Amino acid sequence: MNRRTNLAAALGATALLLAACTGTGGSAKGAEADAPADPAKVSGTITVLTQRTDLVQDGTMKKYAAEFNRTYPKVKVKFQALTDYEAEVKIRMNTENYGDVLLIPAVIKKSDYPRFFASLGTQSERAKKYRFTDFTTVDGKVYGQSPIGVTPGFVYNKRVWKQAGVTRWPTTPAEFLTDLRAIKNKTGATPYYTNFAAQWPLTSWTFVNGSVHCDTQATTRLADGDPWAPGADLRVGDTLLYDIVHQHLAENDPTTTNWEASKAQLAKGRIATQWLGTWAVIQFQDAAKKAGVSPDDIGFMPFPAQVGGRFCAVVGPDYNQAVNVHSAHKEAARAWIDWFTDKSGYDRDNLAVSPLKDAPLPTVLKPYEDAGVKLIELNDAAGAKVKLIDSQSEVGLYAPDYRQKLVDLARGARGGSLDGFLNDLGQKWTRAAKAAGS
Repeated sequence: MNRRTNLAAALGATALLLAACTGTGGSAKGAEADAPADPAKVSGTITVLTQRTDLVQDGTMKKYAAEFNRTYPKVKVKFQALTDYEAEVKIRMNTENYGDVLLIPAVIKKSDYPRFFASLGTQSERAKKYRFTDFTTVDGKVYGQSPIGVTPGFVYNKRVWKQAGVTRWPTTPAEFLTDLRAIKNKTGATPYYTNFAAQWPLTSWTFVNGSVHCDTQATTRLADGDPWAPGADLRVGDTLLYDIVHQHLAENDPTTTNWEASKAQLAKGRIATQWLGTWAVIQFQDAAKKAGVSPDDIGFMPFPAQVGGRFCAVVGPDYNQAVNVHSAHKEAARAWIDWFTDKSGYDRDNLAVSPLKDAPLPTVLKPYEDAGVKLIELNDAAGAKVKLIDSQSEVGLYAPDYRQKLVDLARGARGGSLDGFLNDLGQKWTRAAKAAGS
């Protein structure tokens, strides 16, 4: 299974580049998708678009639908799994035929949500129950809901780290590098694995943002300043990635990495660490079971930075489900979103954070609770502006390209200095921000 869970593509829709949508399928007027009062009276056939090709192929989504039908017996649910979700849905949204329920593509500007999606209600009301409502709010109304929350962090083999003599999480990037050197010197494992060839794992480093300084306004600061200024979260994260590679603490040849193979290699202790997210833990645990080793060896640790003696980790939404504004069965579509978010257990099945504010944290984050890690949600009010700046600057904050160049720089495959490279990114960004009126 690849990283089409999010995210992805968590990480999630937030991990993808935003551009203007030229589709003509949207409506100039908004619409409401009201929650049904009586489940027994809701009827119709709805098409649910999904990026989870794996769950459709193995029958998991069909099982969810069967459970849904216990409450809504007159609604028939059909699934369409799209391999290249963003590209395929963008084309379909030039028409009115883009399913009844879909994941909001990153290509749609936030201000255009009312053209394409029916409102799920007011933010003031939904925010009482759900996380992440501001990510899809336009003029006080919410147009999408993520069924899970994801947290970035290091997936690691606890047994290997212990063999290296490391028994506590590093609290600074320098300490993290020292620990990786211990792993290299005392075990046979590759200390860190970039997954360079797969490309998309490198985008996970963007979600260091917010954790370093435990800053809920980290997204706003991207819109208002230089993300690679000295001490800024992204500069800290990108510098750590550079140092890992430059100090020969990663695989020998990043171009030969293999994402699928890396799961079993980490589970067996041949790889010690990868920066990914909570969504990956269950995949690595499954790989451990298949390899005949203990899934309990798979651990998850926060970015090595503390504020006031505490680690901090960002919790953000995956793709947000929405109701097609043109759907003839908005009530049934809304019923599916509510049920899938509240009742399906999809969050538990993926060891993810529930979007329900009163739900317990997943077991994968129990060590975070025990260690007093502070979980924060970023204010996304400036999220659309950040993606506009990113597009105009051509930096590719949510694309793998610039970090592939960073890795190449660190391993000597391209010329230049780290400071020059990051300063150039900052200059491109601030010029675009100025042009955008930031």
